[in-house]
Amino acid sequence: MFDKENAYKIVSSRSLTHEQKLMQLAKCAENGLDVLNIPERARHYFSTGAINDLFEGGAPYRPRYILPDYERFVKNGSAFLKVDPPKDLDELLYSLMILYRHVPSITNFPVYLGNIDKLIDPFIEGLSDEEVLKKLRLFMTYLDRTITDSFCHANIGPEATRAGWLILQVEKELQNAVPNLTIKYDPDITPDDFMEAAIDCSLVCSNPAICNHKANKDTFDDYGISSCYNILATRGGAYTLTRITLTKLAEEARDIDHFFNELLPECLGLIADYMNERIRFIVEQSGFFESNFLVKEGLLSKDRFVGMFGVTGLAEGVNTLLKGTGKLYGNDPDADALGVRIMDAIERIVSGFDAEYSPITGGKFMLHAQVGLDSDLGITSGVRIPVGDEPESFAEHLRHCAKFHKYFPAGVGDIFPIATNVSRNPAALLDVVKGAFQTGVHYMSFYAGDADLVRITGYLVKRSEMEKYRNKEVVLQNTTHLGAPNYDVNRLAQRKVRMA
Repeated sequence: MFDKENAYKIVSSRSLTHEQKLMQLAKCAENGLDVLNIPERARHYFSTGAINDLFEGGAPYRPRYILPDYERFVKNGSAFLKVDPPKDLDELLYSLMILYRHVPSITNFPVYLGNIDKLIDPFIEGLSDEEVLKKLRLFMTYLDRTITDSFCHANIGPEATRAGWLILQVEKELQNAVPNLTIKYDPDITPDDFMEAAIDCSLVCSNPAICNHKANKDTFDDYGISSCYNILATRGGAYTLTRITLTKLAEEARDIDHFFNELLPECLGLIADYMNERIRFIVEQSGFFESNFLVKEGLLSKDRFVGMFGVTGLAEGVNTLLKGTGKLYGNDPDADALGVRIMDAIERIVSGFDAEYSPITGGKFMLHAQVGLDSDLGITSGVRIPVGDEPESFAEHLRHCAKFHKYFPAGVGDIFPIATNVSRNPAALLDVVKGAFQTGVHYMSFYAGDADLVRITGYLVKRSEMEKYRNKEVVLQNTTHLGAPNYDVNRLAQRKVRMA
């Protein structure tokens, strides 16, 4: 049923931009439809919060995450958009700006902008650094001001390119929240000086995050990092992402046996059924794959989409099941062993489910450590250690990360504030990255303890913009609305600062 009260609240809001009102009203309309078969037990878990579909809406009409083949677009142009293949840097940036405007997603903005260094590098030969920098400043500023949602990701690396160097220079200068940026890092490919420049940039503006290319490159024949840190196939993406919130599920358990033997298998099975409902509607009813020009022009293929099986709140789930023992996730071997047991069970059970229309994964879902919501009170993102419970030792913390990252081929990550003085020696932090990746960490990100731009869960928000939002001022970025309450409720300002 259409929620008139909520619609009026949106229309009369003094704290939303016109565009934000428009998108929220569209979501109201979508949620007025009831096209999915949701059994009573699934509705129960939705009501408790153990299942959450992360605002995907009542009638899915496009995949959640879309990763177009931008290289193909640059080579061929687009008949639908009436854009010819670019011949110089101006035409390239102009063409990408047009295409990005027409790439949909759950956020209504593109969640993936491509390997931008590789796209740009062939077009800068013969231009001076200053000529390129001026154009990149305009391009990057355009992205930040028009893609007003920081669940938007661009990739660079693993090779060092001239374009990559210049992008880092512009990123450090502008300090924009959009796009989120990740460098694919492989010590056998990526030069140390390029990585040190990336780390130096991240300590100024929280960008780029660092992806373990060796650990992720074989997940698909070609992968991109989208949204927060989602590892997905290019020319494809994810139909849907629904999560199990282990915190909430554990609260229903009479004991550990009840959790493992009854609740966990039932809840996981209902999530699989629910995601297949969504996938079938997108493929069979929405018309997306028959009508969208991205598909018709070969920038997307239905066969390269997957269903992402989200997991969050492992820490509090473990702590709830061990309540009264004094054992805490991230600090006690027995608690961590229970966490491993839970993840082993999830991996085993989920691997037994069939995922509709997902040939790229052999008809299976992919596990993803979901980063959380602004409403997640007392629920720590994915498999992270709660703020305030972090081990004293940075090395121990990273070893703990590695223990759990291996379960999540569709993306997992950890965030570390770093002492400001480390910016004088980025090589020291690069040594940490090398050691962490050798240990099994898949993805990590840093920001300086006093930086304006901070990572909330995987996306970026400026502290200064959050303060405006708290004062009920209108702010440009949608994600500031999500980031400010999350930052406060989950005490992110109190994350342990490393290398102090």
